[in-house]
Amino acid sequence: MQLLKKLCSIQAPSGNEKPMTDFILFYLQTNLANFKIKPEIFHGEDFQDCIVLVFGKPRTAVFAHLDNIGFTVRYGKELLKIGGPKTVSGLKLVGADAKGKVECVLVVDEEKNLTYEFDRELERGTMLCFKPNFREDREYVQSCYLDNRLGVWCALKLAETLENGAIVFSCWEEHGGGSAGYLAKFLYEKYKVQQTLIADITWITEGIHHGDGVVVSLRDSGLPRRSYINKIRKILDDHQFSYQCEVEGSGGSDGNEIQKSPYPIDWCFIGAAEDFVHSPDEKVHKADVESMLDAYRLLMKHL
Repeated sequence: MQLLKKLCSIQAPSGNEKPMTDFILFYLQTNLANFKIKPEIFHGEDFQDCIVLVFGKPRTAVFAHLDNIGFTVRYGKELLKIGGPKTVSGLKLVGADAKGKVECVLVVDEEKNLTYEFDRELERGTMLCFKPNFREDREYVQSCYLDNRLGVWCALKLAETLENGAIVFSCWEEHGGGSAGYLAKFLYEKYKVQQTLIADITWITEGIHHGDGVVVSLRDSGLPRRSYINKIRKILDDHQFSYQCEVEGSGGSDGNEIQKSPYPIDWCFIGAAEDFVHSPDEKVHKADVESMLDAYRLLMKHL
């Protein structure tokens, strides 16, 4: 869990993913020697802050978004949401402006206006994130930004043994998307990749429980193609792999953006489920973490 702890400590709110991008590139530089196959790495201005890894002859791509939710300083001490963070007075926020590092406290008034408590006004546009507090016991891991640092962790661990496939680290997912479309376009036009898996984190609900395995989403606010979902489930079933099926009417992921692209690319959201969504206390069962990684290893071999 040390890699996951490090990932959760990096502040990379939507629009400012570069700290995560830099870490991923450093991690690859220092760990590629341990990979079974050395991938071709695409990044730079044509990809903004995104990264694409291509292994062998890819048929399927895994998408994992780098960004997290947070807040932007407006005027005075007013805050604006980045994505949909939990807003409760007293939560600790961290960031930095031109005058140095910042640790302040979120304040929510009766009219749900958001401000911060600090001994000075912060520079306009300063981005603030939840203060990391990574906790681990025998069964659970708990921290801010398991959504989607856990998806990134899974993708990096998958990369160690992947022989054929692509791994995509995308941006802006928490605040409306904006990169998954052109990344899918790149993979389709260059490699004819028409299958994608979305390595992201979903919710504990009345139908989804801790410790019962990775979640295959049959739908959320988007509707993936059922024949593709059935293909994925058949692979899992044929290998007697235990998983949960989710049916939701809200929420979304990079998959929604891929579905709206003008390319015939299938997608399916597959990830562990968490409690206390978009808060400093997101909580995932370790058995579901293992199940998520095992599912991706199996699917990328057989899809």
